[in-house]
Amino acid sequence: MLKSKTFVKKTRSGGVMKIVREHYLRDDIWCGSEVCTECKQESTVLQRDACIESNLCTYPHYVIPDTNVVLHQIDVLEDPVIRNVIVLQTVLQEVRHRSAPVYKRLKDIIHEKEKHFYSFTNEHHKETFIEREPGESANDRNDRAIRMAAKWYSQHLKTSESGADGLKVVLLTNDQGNKQKAEESGLLVYKCEEYIKSLTGNSELVDRLALSNDDKNDITSSKLLFPEHLPLSRIQAGIKSGTFLQGTFRASRDNYLEATVFVQGEGEESTEVLIQGLQNLNRAVYQDVVAVQLLPKNQWVAPSSVVLQDEGAAKDDKAEDEEGEEEEEKSLKISAAEAARKPTGKVVGIIKRNWRPYCGMLNISQIKESTRHLFTPADRRIPRIRIETRQASTLAGQRIMVAIDGWPKNSRYPNGHFVRSLGGAGEKETEQEVLLLEHDVPHQAFSQAVLSFLPKMPWTITPEDMKKREDLRSLTVCSVDPPGCTDIDDALHCRELENGNLEVGVHIADVSHFIRPGNALDKEAANRGTTVYLCGKRIDMVPELLSSNLCSLRCNVERMAFSCIWEINHKAEILKTRFTKSVINSKASLTYAEAQMRIDDTTKNDDITQSLRGLNKLAKILKKQRREKGALTLSSLEVRFHIDSETHDPIDLQTKELMETNSMVEEFMLLANISVAQKIYEEFPDCAMLRKHPAPPPSNYDILFKAAKSKEVAIHTDSAKALADSLDVANVDGFMYFNTLLRILATRCMMQAVYFCSGMDNDFHHYGLASPIYTHFTSPIRRYADIIVHRLLAVAIGADSTYPDLMDKHKQSALSNNLNYRHKMSQYAQRASVAFHTQLFFKSRGILNEDGYVLFVRKNAIIVLIPKFGLEGTVFFDTKDKAAPNLVFDDEGPTLKVEQHTFRMFDKVKVTISLDASNIQHQKIRMALIDPVIPGVSVPAPDVQPQAKKPKLDR
Repeated sequence: MLKSKTFVKKTRSGGVMKIVREHYLRDDIWCGSEVCTECKQESTVLQRDACIESNLCTYPHYVIPDTNVVLHQIDVLEDPVIRNVIVLQTVLQEVRHRSAPVYKRLKDIIHEKEKHFYSFTNEHHKETFIEREPGESANDRNDRAIRMAAKWYSQHLKTSESGADGLKVVLLTNDQGNKQKAEESGLLVYKCEEYIKSLTGNSELVDRLALSNDDKNDITSSKLLFPEHLPLSRIQAGIKSGTFLQGTFRASRDNYLEATVFVQGEGEESTEVLIQGLQNLNRAVYQDVVAVQLLPKNQWVAPSSVVLQDEGAAKDDKAEDEEGEEEEEKSLKISAAEAARKPTGKVVGIIKRNWRPYCGMLNISQIKESTRHLFTPADRRIPRIRIETRQASTLAGQRIMVAIDGWPKNSRYPNGHFVRSLGGAGEKETEQEVLLLEHDVPHQAFSQAVLSFLPKMPWTITPEDMKKREDLRSLTVCSVDPPGCTDIDDALHCRELENGNLEVGVHIADVSHFIRPGNALDKEAANRGTTVYLCGKRIDMVPELLSSNLCSLRCNVERMAFSCIWEINHKAEILKTRFTKSVINSKASLTYAEAQMRIDDTTKNDDITQSLRGLNKLAKILKKQRREKGALTLSSLEVRFHIDSETHDPIDLQTKELMETNSMVEEFMLLANISVAQKIYEEFPDCAMLRKHPAPPPSNYDILFKAAKSKEVAIHTDSAKALADSLDVANVDGFMYFNTLLRILATRCMMQAVYFCSGMDNDFHHYGLASPIYTHFTSPIRRYADIIVHRLLAVAIGADSTYPDLMDKHKQSALSNNLNYRHKMSQYAQRASVAFHTQLFFKSRGILNEDGYVLFVRKNAIIVLIPKFGLEGTVFFDTKDKAAPNLVFDDEGPTLKVEQHTFRMFDKVKVTISLDASNIQHQKIRMALIDPVIPGVSVPAPDVQPQAKKPKLDR
């Protein structure tokens, strides 16, 4: 059946155009119920026996939620208890339009067979489709469509032969107007809350209910604590006129009363607006998109140097709590030179909330029988959240997830609801789950749809596979990796040619042979973006059959590879470069230490050792050439844990030692990446996936200048070469560790390296490597960007065919953005894992004392680096449990005078290190000063018996 609608539309030239819209309706769409005898259907989803037991609906029933119920109560709908739900097409479309994350979750529920969620296309069913009436809003029309579908279902099931057994349809809505109209139509309709509260034996589900607007007001005081947010129409007009700025809200981790708003400008121009004080923060939450209004210049301030965290007793929404907060806000203000002041503003409205479920712990209310409690998120950038729960005693000491429902202007904290429990706080499995969830690392098991695209075992290379491949199995290829590595991406060879030159090959796992564009395996890898390496655990980007077996270039097995082969003279000058798909058979899988021993052992002269020596000799020349061009060698301490094989607890912690072989592998991976970047850009100037490292803005170097100046050392930052040269000669007599500290600080000044599409950018330069062009080709097992680069290179050399998305610069650019996000979050997750294992290590060691260096000076503390453990910690001088010493902070130095002693950057100190487990959620390494001795501050030294990132170049 066809419905046509004709209307006329005026064109720009003043004419009129006739438009015909056609809407196809059918009468054979299944209702999905197993009791139905009317519909001609092969399978059913809605089952009578799977109906929910409810005190309100004592009869078997199906549930139809309206759009707002789905949007706000998705946590409830995901619970296994909720079954037999009809999701209307009207609802699905509206949810898709209003919230992509909720839409994805809803689609996932519909695909779970045991949930019995049925998606009914009511918009194309002859008896449920309705036209929008003149003057009717889209929202009212959709509500009417939902009521119409609910009515049809009720009548349809009644007329079914076996429908007389009392099966009914229940509409769930929190909209009072919609509910009233549904009741007038004779429908069974309930508010979501009253329905959920009526479920028998599932009282904990009530905790998962998001608060409705009616509930929000009775939780808070009547006093206004925050300014009203401006409506979107005023915000948009203000942004257009330049009165307001739009940006991303970034709360401070160290100071709950301070944040910055990152405002993206035209091209590369962007600014940061400083926000200080509760009123000016105005209920914005980390990552929200907000509108800010700049304050007059005479009210601009400098970023605070105070470390200030919202801990201890909950602050109520009452006036008496304001005094303490005002004092804290005053402590932020520092008298700073005008040049140090930053553009300062206030949040006037929220453009887009970017809330997610948050992990953390419950603070049990001291009021007896209270069901209202505060939840403290694990992420210090998120404010505490007020929730209602009847299971507080059960949840005490557990890590839980909570979602925010809203933040009224008369409430000190946002309101939210309990989502689920994750397990006991401090337990390794629980903490690992928390850090993966908090850093948005996809870590669920690979689905059957994904696994179905894996090759069938046993697998062998076929004659068909060999047609476009070079047979390199006779070459003396070997791999060099960290100990315990099972996902071996790369292998190398070096041999002398008859003409006296050398042939060097970098052979990379041919992952793109197994992962074909657009299938479920490819989509999953693209979404994950990267493998995440935690202490003692790896979250793979691709299933283990590929990562640790068929794609891993293990020794003595035939493997498919993508090879980059150069002819090089003994001065390390490249004479020829070629790329080929190949088959190799690695002759050895070595660790860095094993490879180093072979090179150093003069009695060894086998083919593998000779190959390694040739590679090592060339690598030294390549590294020298790179450094002469201005490549940076920076520093960050990387820790390695030795894990007990049975308990999986860390038993030793030490900084990683780098050998020549580390640098050898590094150099050839960098060379391969540069060679491939040149080739794919030459072939595909509009859609090559490249990687760039922007030069830092001059202001980033301020802290480096100050640190160098404190020791009367000059640092030049006009170019990467100038910085590299000045770092090379930056030494202080009697202070061996000075240069390393300076390089660690220089690393902190750098920008993040990012993926981008060549057709969407014109700045390709890689600052850190001093290379005009760069990409990632050498790790396709663990990075999705490398798979895309392999596909581009394969098309460039005629070894594979192209596909539309590969040549679409907009899609490549969107993919790059996701890969940059995943890469950043994986780095944060890895750091969090190291921090957690460091805490476990110190938990069993009591108090140790160690030498350290002052890395940063703050207004009330010093940040100390312990090189032995690659560990940073804060020594506070204004602890709450004792009187603060006399503190004088100078931002220019920066220096901090504590009583009679002045601390400067890079000063050597001695501290005690212990684990402070008083706050189980935010356990931290506590440092206290031993030397220099300051009366009232220093602590006596304990008995000791002590025992973790040199930089990875962007390979």
